Amino acid sequence: MKRQILLLVLMLLPEVVKAYDAYIDGIYYNFNGNEAGVTYRNTNYNSYSGSIVIPSTVTHGKTYTVTSIGADAFKDCSGLTSISIPEAVTTIGERAFYGCSSLTSITIPEGVTSIGDYAFYGCTSLISITIPNSVTSIGDYAFYGCTSLISITIPNSVTIF
Repeated sequence: MKRQILLLVLMLLPEVVKAYDAYIDGIYYNFNGNEAGVTYRNTNYNSYSGSIVIPSTVTHGKTYTVTSIGADAFKDCSGLTSISIPEAVTTIGERAFYGCSSLTSITIPEGVTSIGDYAFYGCTSLISITIPNSVTSIGDYAFYGCTSLISITIPNSVTIF
């Protein structure tokens, strides 16, 4: 019986560790309906480095609109230097950029309504950030540990902070 359970666990392990539905042009995605969300490769994180441009749509059998940056998507990607986020993105998930110590600036597009807990936690090189009027909620500790941050504008539209 123990041997059968062990065999079952070993067979399912690749599915548990895998955190994405597709890998397209250097970016990992999950799909839900007609929408795509940026995610990470596996639970070891640190899947990205350099400059990343997230497209507004991706095609994987059909075309999906990229609407979110998921929880932990860029977590601990210490080599990530810049990122371009498309206008269709509405949410930046929890810990999305946690520990991205080389990220210097980011412009959040109009249309994003929420920024999750710890979203930019530990982004020690982040100097400036622009938050659009569409944002209504910023999670706990979203900018904690951003020791180089000298400019941030939080609009009046933010009601949860």
